Amino acid sequence: MEVLMYIFRWVVSSDLDLRSLEQLSQVCRGFYICARDPEIWRLACLKVWGRSCIKLVAYTSWREMFLERPRVRFDGVYISKTTYIRQGEQSLDGFYRAWHQVEYYRYIRFFPDGHVMMLTTPEEPQSIVPRLRTRNTRTDAILLGHYRLSQDIDNQTKVFAVITKKKEEDQLYSVLFLQPSPVYHSPSLKIPRSTGETAVTAFEIDKMYTPLLFARVRSYTAFSERPL
Repeated sequence: MEVLMYIFRWVVSSDLDLRSLEQLSQVCRGFYICARDPEIWRLACLKVWGRSCIKLVAYTSWREMFLERPRVRFDGVYISKTTYIRQGEQSLDGFYRAWHQVEYYRYIRFFPDGHVMMLTTPEEPQSIVPRLRTRNTRTDAILLGHYRLSQDIDNQTKVFAVITKKKEEDQLYSVLFLQPSPVYHSPSLKIPRSTGETAVTAFEIDKMYTPLLFARVRSYTAFSERPL
């Protein structure tokens, strides 16, 4: 049994691939029982919520907490597509003025260890998603940082993230992400001043950005680097 449980922890891995664990539980009755082991689901909950989930409180099991409590997903990318019309330059004879349709994507990738990546680019998901598999990407325009989950007085789960440019670490951004709805909520922008102080500017991100939709990527959980 100890060897089986160790193999099951490798299946879940440090990427929290509980989907593969559920598939493994369909092999036989013995595997089903192993996949429902409370210790596996407790470790997964601790990795997602940390000390805020030491007790079950409103849930009957650790598995129920992991499945029903709002959280971010690690087995894919959150993607939003923005399209708008921009007025172009007027012709030399003044007869017409061109209009351009601008399209770009915003990608956000969360990791179980608290790190996050964000990239804004006109490139489509087919070419960008493979580059976001690890944080060691060579894309210079990517923003790196860390995040944490928090609950407000209305019991809404939000993600607070601080990210910075890959090379210019003096520019910081803070973002609030609302779960389970795939949209931003109540953001603010932090820009350090030359005096060392930080100026915070609030703006309505719901009106400025299109909703983020989650896309599962199988290659992100195809290999296990270390067990749960």
